Amino acid sequence: MNDWFAVANVRELPSPALLFYPDRIAENIRRMVRVAGGVERLRPHIKTHKCPEIVRMHLEQGITKFKCATIAEAEMAAGAGAPDVLLAYQMVGPNVGRLLALTTKFPQTTFACAADDAGVIQLLSTAFSSAGRTIDVFLDLDTGYHRTGIEPGERAGELYRLIAKSPGLRPAGLHAYDGHIDEPGLAARTAACEAAFGPVKKFRDDLIHAGLPVPHFVAGGTPTFSIHAKHSGVECSPGTCVLWDFSYSDRFADLDFLQAALVLTRVISKPAGNRLCLDLGHKAIAAEKPLPRVKFLNLSHAEAVTHSEEHLVVQSPVAEQFSVGDCLYGVPRHICPTVALHSEAVIIQDNRATGRWKITARERRLTV
Repeated sequence: MNDWFAVANVRELPSPALLFYPDRIAENIRRMVRVAGGVERLRPHIKTHKCPEIVRMHLEQGITKFKCATIAEAEMAAGAGAPDVLLAYQMVGPNVGRLLALTTKFPQTTFACAADDAGVIQLLSTAFSSAGRTIDVFLDLDTGYHRTGIEPGERAGELYRLIAKSPGLRPAGLHAYDGHIDEPGLAARTAACEAAFGPVKKFRDDLIHAGLPVPHFVAGGTPTFSIHAKHSGVECSPGTCVLWDFSYSDRFADLDFLQAALVLTRVISKPAGNRLCLDLGHKAIAAEKPLPRVKFLNLSHAEAVTHSEEHLVVQSPVAEQFSVGDCLYGVPRHICPTVALHSEAVIIQDNRATGRWKITARERRLTV
C-alpha cells in the first residue's frame, strides 16, 4: 500500500479506534536521543502513551529514567522494568500511602516525587520514616506557568532545606515545567525559556554553594526540549514527541518527529452532499481544544461542523467521493488525552493490524 497509515485488513477493526505505529514510535525515540545528546540526558514523560510496551521500547534504546503524573503511571512504568521513576505531582491524601506501597512492591525501582509545600513534605517524612524507608523528593519550581511549584528564592530555599533535614526524605534536586512557553518561532521560544530559567539556574547554584546536594535538574516539556538539551546538567522530559500530534507539528516546525498514533473512524451517515457524519465523538478524541480536533490524512479540505459525544460532522468539497462505511485516518490535535480515552491501541505493522496494546495507566488505580 502506498500510504504509510493505511491498514490492509481494516475491515477487521471496529471503529472508532486508536492506532499505534511501532516503527514510527521507535524512530521518534531515536530522534529524542539525538536531540538530547544521549540517553542519560532524557527523562521522558509517559503520560502521553500510558503503555508498558512503549516504556520497554525506551528501555531497549537505553533510556532508564522516566517521569509520570499518576500513581497508576508510576506503577505501570515500574512493572515494565523502569529503574528510575519520578512522579512529578505532589502527593496528597491517600496518595502518600500509595507511593509508600509502590516503593515496597517494586524495590528494584527508585521512585521520587515532587513537592512544593511544607505540610506535604512533613507528611512524606512521617510516612516514610515510620516505615523505615526513604523517598527521593524533588522541589517543584514555578517558572511562570503558575500551575504548581514555588518561585525560586528564599522560601524555596527553606523548603529544600526542609527536605534535606527531614527523616525518610532525600533531596533529589529540582523539577521545573514550563508549559507556558509555547511560542511557535524557535528564537522567541528560546528567549522566553532562557529568561524563565535564569532564576532557576541561579537558585540551583546557590543551593550547591550552600553545601546542599542537587543531584538532578529536570526541566521542560516537548516545546522547549531542544532548548534545554543545549545546557549541561539538565534532564529533559519531553512527552508528546513519542507519538506526536498536529497541534505541535503545526506550531513547532523546528521539532522533527513523526505522526505515530492515529484515530480510525468511519462514515456512518451522509446528511448532505458535502457533509459526512463520523463515529468520532468526544468519547474517542480529546475535545478540550477548539475545532478542528482532528486532521484527516485521506480527506482533504475537511472542516468540522459539529462535534458531540458520539458524532463528528465534517464538510468537504470531496465528501461525495466517500460512502457510508468508508474509513478515515485522523491525526489528533492533542494526542495525550486522546490516548486516555481508549482502553487499547491497535498495532499497525507493515500496513496490517497485528495486535493490541493495553493503555494500562489510563486507569486511576492498578493494584495500590
